[in-house]
Amino acid sequence: MKKARQRGDKSDPGKQSGFTIPAAAKAPTGSHLSLEGMHGSVSVPPLEAGFWRQWRAFVGPAVLVSVGYMDPGNWGTDLLGGARFKYDLLWVVGLASLMAIFMQVISARLGVVTGKDLAQCCRDWYPRWTRWPNWLMSESAIGACDLAEVLGSAVALNLLFHIPLLWAVIITGLDVLLLLALQRFGMRTIEAVILLLVATIGVCYFIEIFVLPQTQPGFLEMGRALVSPNFRHAGMIYVAIGMIGATVMPHNLYLHSALVQSRQLQKDEVSVKRAIRFNTIDSIVALTIAFFVNAAILVLAAMVFFGKESMTVPGGPIVKFGADADWIRIAFLTLAPLLGVSAASTLFAVALLASGQSSTITGTLAGQVVMEGFMHWRISPWVRRLITRGLAILPAVFIIGIRGDSSVNDLLTLSQVVLALQLPFAMFPLLQFTSSRERMGAWKNGWFLLIAGWGSALLITALDIYGLPDSLRTAWQVIIGG
Repeated sequence: MKKARQRGDKSDPGKQSGFTIPAAAKAPTGSHLSLEGMHGSVSVPPLEAGFWRQWRAFVGPAVLVSVGYMDPGNWGTDLLGGARFKYDLLWVVGLASLMAIFMQVISARLGVVTGKDLAQCCRDWYPRWTRWPNWLMSESAIGACDLAEVLGSAVALNLLFHIPLLWAVIITGLDVLLLLALQRFGMRTIEAVILLLVATIGVCYFIEIFVLPQTQPGFLEMGRALVSPNFRHAGMIYVAIGMIGATVMPHNLYLHSALVQSRQLQKDEVSVKRAIRFNTIDSIVALTIAFFVNAAILVLAAMVFFGKESMTVPGGPIVKFGADADWIRIAFLTLAPLLGVSAASTLFAVALLASGQSSTITGTLAGQVVMEGFMHWRISPWVRRLITRGLAILPAVFIIGIRGDSSVNDLLTLSQVVLALQLPFAMFPLLQFTSSRERMGAWKNGWFLLIAGWGSALLITALDIYGLPDSLRTAWQVIIGG
């Protein structure tokens, strides 16, 4: 590991078109670029180009970020919510997705206006002593998120090739080869691959809900659940906290503010306004799609599992749905009415593998952003990938080796506890910086984003604090095998 090479900016945005970039937002001489190979690598058309041509140039960063909202951690909480409470927690999926849109729009705004990602802003604008604790907390969140990707990919390998789960977890360490292959082809190729993987997940569940008659849900009942918040059943609050914690990911706030800089942005008023506009559209569209995917998983879990104690697999054993069921390992049954058990197992495994691998790629990029932003350390992507994946594999191997395959859901819960603890340390700096005229100039958050952003952060933090005792108790039980 070595200190990063430092590069000075060759241009001074200064005053253009009568617009002044705030002094705090100007990159200082010798500033450090995160994801240097991707920085400014995607050209944008001239301002007079048509809407669709401009949109195509800016679309992408939010697509990469959105896969973090459809990772195996989300799948686990959505499956649990649907299986236990039918549609009653659908409003939580909607609320969490709405708050995620607010936070990602604000994150993209920070990157566009300041030319820095969130980690760089924290390093430059907070006291020097905060760098190490902030970096270590960010790394713990990325490791926890990667634990969910490990488990999702391992379950997929288990379903596809009948590899024992413990060995499947170890094999997931080889996915560093996939990342290396993709990064050689540039940012646009990575975005295209991620889009394909996300589309795979969406198509699987679209067919189930809208095409197959026997699994079509009651849309009127779903609509009522979406607009009628309630906690009328015991245990709903705890599951709701898990859903929100699995949806708003702290590492995505760092990543998005860096990814928007992969475009060749200009600092005049019209160009900044355009970049903010199209990145906002990108965020809304991508995260709305993520909402539909998560809602579909909850709805199908409700259709297949809710109110049932078991399901007879044709030509196979009876699968029981107890309170401690490993939902992520039997979730393929949600596709069984359409495809039959064998094909459903394969198709679900492909979708789950797509979810795990796409989130793996963005997790590695986020790891590079926080390491380079907070510490100015730059290491090869494959080394970064091995470190992150190694830290995620170790607890999975340890607990699965001791407790067996039935501990997958428990490990997912543990990963969400760590994410919930770290989230406020990413949200509040982001909101502080983007609400400051000194940092953002004329582009600081307006009244709507101020209310939406701070309201979301305070609500998520309050829920985290409320659920912290139960979360820590559950995490301890996972560790000791209780």
